[in-house]
Amino acid sequence: MTRANAVRAVLAFAVLAASLYFTLSEPARLGLDLRGGTQIVLETRDSPSVKAGREATDRARQVLHRRVDALGVAEASITRSGDRRLIVELPDVQDPSHAAALLGRTAQLTAHPVRAADGPAGAGEKEIPDESGRPVLIGPALLTGDGIGSAAASFDPEGLGGWDVGIKFRGGGGAAWEKATAKAACATGDERRVAFVLDGKVISSPQVSADVACGTGITGGSTRITGNFGAEEAKDLAALVQGGALPVPVKIVEQRVVGPTLGEEAIKASAWAAIIGVALTGLFIAAVYRLVGLLATVALAGYALISYAALVAAGATLTLPGLAGFVLAIGMAIDANVLAFERAREERAAAPGRSPRNALAIGFTKAWSAIADSAATTLLAGGLLFFLASGPVKGFGVTLCIGVLASLVSAMLLSRVLTDAALARMPKLGRSKAGGLSPGGRIRRWLEHRAPDLMMRRTLWLALSGLAVALAVTGIFARGLNYGVEFTGGRAVEYTTDRPVDIGDARSAVARAGFPQATVQTSGKDGIAVRTAKLTDAQEKRIRDAIAQEGGGAAKQRDELIGPSLGGEMRTKALIALGVALLVQLAYLTFRFRWTFAAGSVLAMLHDVVIVTGLFAWLGKPIDGVFLAALLTVIGYSVNDSVVVFDRVRELWTAEPRTRFAEVANRGVLQTVPRTVNTGMGALFILAALAVLGGDTLTDFAIALLAGILVGTYSSVFTATPLAVVLERFAGPPPRPRAAAPRTSRTRDDSGAVV
Repeated sequence: MTRANAVRAVLAFAVLAASLYFTLSEPARLGLDLRGGTQIVLETRDSPSVKAGREATDRARQVLHRRVDALGVAEASITRSGDRRLIVELPDVQDPSHAAALLGRTAQLTAHPVRAADGPAGAGEKEIPDESGRPVLIGPALLTGDGIGSAAASFDPEGLGGWDVGIKFRGGGGAAWEKATAKAACATGDERRVAFVLDGKVISSPQVSADVACGTGITGGSTRITGNFGAEEAKDLAALVQGGALPVPVKIVEQRVVGPTLGEEAIKASAWAAIIGVALTGLFIAAVYRLVGLLATVALAGYALISYAALVAAGATLTLPGLAGFVLAIGMAIDANVLAFERAREERAAAPGRSPRNALAIGFTKAWSAIADSAATTLLAGGLLFFLASGPVKGFGVTLCIGVLASLVSAMLLSRVLTDAALARMPKLGRSKAGGLSPGGRIRRWLEHRAPDLMMRRTLWLALSGLAVALAVTGIFARGLNYGVEFTGGRAVEYTTDRPVDIGDARSAVARAGFPQATVQTSGKDGIAVRTAKLTDAQEKRIRDAIAQEGGGAAKQRDELIGPSLGGEMRTKALIALGVALLVQLAYLTFRFRWTFAAGSVLAMLHDVVIVTGLFAWLGKPIDGVFLAALLTVIGYSVNDSVVVFDRVRELWTAEPRTRFAEVANRGVLQTVPRTVNTGMGALFILAALAVLGGDTLTDFAIALLAGILVGTYSSVFTATPLAVVLERFAGPPPRPRAAAPRTSRTRDDSGAVV
């Protein structure tokens, strides 16, 4: 084993050992759709200045979303019910009463000047006990929560190992803080401080540092709240400050445990579908690439372990949209191996005397450019979705980034170590067809023999793409989009039955009544909650009769109109995050390739998104959070596919800059077709298993991804590349010729042939 591979082996062992430790030490946090959680019903009340109503309740919902996110409860669902109620569902919450207490607080934070209580209160002053219980006089607020941008708890070992809350100001908050501390710096003794008051109670009144001169104040736009805080107290305070003040008071009406929205059968079916799909994918890769394909499948199992461990270590919540990110990352892990193996086959075809081990090393090296660019564009998108979006879109970004990094470790570390070790120990097997790196291949041989000129018919391909987009747009406008309850709101009805009903039987009964897309879950000890959109009284009676048939009778306990859980603010954030991600991807691809390549990739991706959306419009499928996750996955797959094709085109054109670009692009497309077919087939096995076994919800998810992969595979060849050929007419000069590559060093089992 070479020194480089020895280092890789040590790193691989360390990564697997750490992953196994996290996997065995902590369970994963599952979301509402997979495990269920705690449901808290809040009711808004009138305040002296604001009347509780639909508008005030919607504003309170936005504040609660920020507060829940700051508490670390990812993928929570907050829905308005009627005009004055909010239904908060928190997945996997260990202490529901603690969460309820924090959600119900008004959390109005203000900062005040402090004066010793040695006389009567002056105008605007108020006597109040400080954090130690001593009475002090505080003046009018110099800073309110409107001037606070963000807050975060941190451990300060230099401050005697205590916890504090760092605050960053926004707008005029920094100037107000500077003014408050400048005034306090002019005081002496106990009055040289500023009191932070939360909901009428002093939580901290720190002294202004002695090095702050009178009239100067603390600048920099940030400060720290210090006090005798423990870890939980500091985190709770940061969550309250970060979330902001509720516009109206809220009261906890009820609190109960709810079951998962997907149901046990759907979860088991999806688990079996994933196992069967991954097994079929592994068999396919092993059948195509024999020994090295089998070892890549073993590395794929390592990917699953690493991904799960990273998810646990990061404290992320796993939901169905999050699983979509892992599906895409599995495809990328397969793709990285396929790219390296196909490159190795090309090396052996170009130099028949080259050993499989040496060819594989060169294959991994040459494939790294495409793999790195694909991973970089995906990580950019996932990172921006995490920082700019919220709700399920943010969760998708987390799991996508984890999955991409795990796929890189699986393909470029585990797979490379295993295949190199096997070829070193079994050189004869590696040189045979059983090794999997024999030059040629049925598809490659046919393409080399026929050499079809696809780019000569680029006008035809672009016309077909335009026709497909036109049909999709027609469906969107003619039939409209069937938005789900998450986007439009709807009706929530809760029933109790005369005898216990299995939740799976209840779901089947509601589906038979004509509502297969309704969310059916347990509520409390014996209740069954049904949530769906556009439910008339006659339709509600059909649902009640169906449940009554299963339970020997059913009584309606609650019937309320609900607002969307993916509200306007969340949708706006998702669109902004997606737009910024596309612009950043466009800039990155322009920097790494050419603007023509970047424009072709992004336009092809938009082509794929429109077609998949149009397909759902024609089929009348719901546009909900599951579809949103599938669409984000399609975007990632589409850009990844185009990047691989353009990476090969760039390599060929850099070597032959005087060759006509259409000819170079055609050769690049033909050379990457085997990789495209094999990667697509690997992903299709997983999605086909989900479509067949996954139930109604997962079937729609799989259909969207199947359509996206098929359209994305087509568009990378017949849309993105022809667009780049057309746009090159308006581009600058071709790239400079590439310098001659240095001779590759030989491994010990190389044949010594001159290449």
